Amino acid sequence: MKNVRSRLLKGAVWLSGARLASNILATISTLVLARLLLPSDFGLVALGTTSLSILTSMTNISLSEALVQHRDPSHHHFHTAWTLNLLRGVLIGSVFALIAVPVARFYSDYRLENVMFALSGSAILNGLENPRAIMLTKQLIFWQQFMLQVSQKLVALITSVLIALIYHSYWALIGGILLGQFVGVLVSYTILPFRPAFSIAHARELFSFSIWLTLCEAINSINWNFDQLLVGKFIGKATLGYYAVGNNLAVMPTREATAPLTGTLFPAFSNLAHDPVRLAAAYRRAQAMVTAIALPAGVGMALIAEPLVRLAMGEKWLPAVSVIRILAAVFAFQSLGSLAQPLAMATGRTQLLFKRDLQGFLYRVPLVIVGLYFGGFAGVLYARLVTGTTVLLFNTSVVTKVTGLSLWQQTQPNMRAIASVSLMAAVLVPLDAFSEKASGYWMIALNLGVLIVAGAAIYGVATFILWRVMGRPEGPETEIVQVASKVWRSFVPV
Repeated sequence: MKNVRSRLLKGAVWLSGARLASNILATISTLVLARLLLPSDFGLVALGTTSLSILTSMTNISLSEALVQHRDPSHHHFHTAWTLNLLRGVLIGSVFALIAVPVARFYSDYRLENVMFALSGSAILNGLENPRAIMLTKQLIFWQQFMLQVSQKLVALITSVLIALIYHSYWALIGGILLGQFVGVLVSYTILPFRPAFSIAHARELFSFSIWLTLCEAINSINWNFDQLLVGKFIGKATLGYYAVGNNLAVMPTREATAPLTGTLFPAFSNLAHDPVRLAAAYRRAQAMVTAIALPAGVGMALIAEPLVRLAMGEKWLPAVSVIRILAAVFAFQSLGSLAQPLAMATGRTQLLFKRDLQGFLYRVPLVIVGLYFGGFAGVLYARLVTGTTVLLFNTSVVTKVTGLSLWQQTQPNMRAIASVSLMAAVLVPLDAFSEKASGYWMIALNLGVLIVAGAAIYGVATFILWRVMGRPEGPETEIVQVASKVWRSFVPV
């Protein structure tokens, strides 16, 4: 167990580095392109990528997860996975190209036709990825993931910025997507050589695990993307640009804070699936760690949204501030139950995920439509606020059915993080209101820096005070103290 925890920690470090580097590159790309392009350019490309995402998800067969969950996949399993992925990619690319003309006419924008033709190549590139690369995750080897993620983001950044500087066109966004994916395919075969062959020998076996995940993916993609299609159709592409960019920035802190841990937890939970007691204990520890990182990151983004947008993107992007504030808080709250997905997948309880996602779909879609009808853009955001927070209840229900943990048993390890974030928000809200009056680049930058430093200090100090007052129970603070002690001893001989 100790060896597994050590490998998980190393894996989390590698994935953290990869996510941090990717996050920095993606943020630089977004901010630079926001200066060079118009909100309507982002909105136009968002229509294409959202449409492709929905189509892709409706045919997603979750073969990577099936290979991780399989106890001993053979070469024939990988050949089958590669064949199915390639056939799927060609099918999606062909269908997406065929519907380009009617979709462009529906949105009354001929440019969307060319965007969709170009993005059809993205689907084919996805089908060419190396299926063996996922086994590095199962074996808790993660440095290759660092190489894969960072290379893709770096190439996409360079490509997008160069095209934007030369042409100031939405093609900068598309060029970055396609070339980044192409490099990702090449790197996937470089880090783990694999000579694919056509085979469907194990198709039925792989489908038996992935069928429920496929249905989940289809429902989730429609559930979480259809609102962008509605905004683009009924409110406009510029507003969709604010919405899409704001949504991406809002989710980034929470996603990047949790992804390194959640990426390692699916294989880790799989190794404990046969022992319910240890699995429940591992879940509580892991969820506490995720919450301790993701909750302040998401709430912090909501609190600094206004000076961040003014400083980095310019006044033309101020309508995105309300999007970031609302959705960043929602994503932060959702992190309290974010490990339900890898937990259910590791135990083979994927049908629970389908039921959860179906409930969320039936609940969210009508509310977003009603919000759009009665409140326009603001109505969509408030509908997202209401529906987003209820996702936590669906996730805790899944955890209860898998582990037997009650709602309080799931919540209790997170209480210190919740209390500390509440204190952080209580102090920063007045400071944030004061910062809105600042003018001039350097004053805005100073206020942003004060908010970030003050928030981190308040949260960190409050968390460790509560931890000591409660008798130093085992939790995220324990791990941090142990790591800090090892680092200290490496520099200061005893």
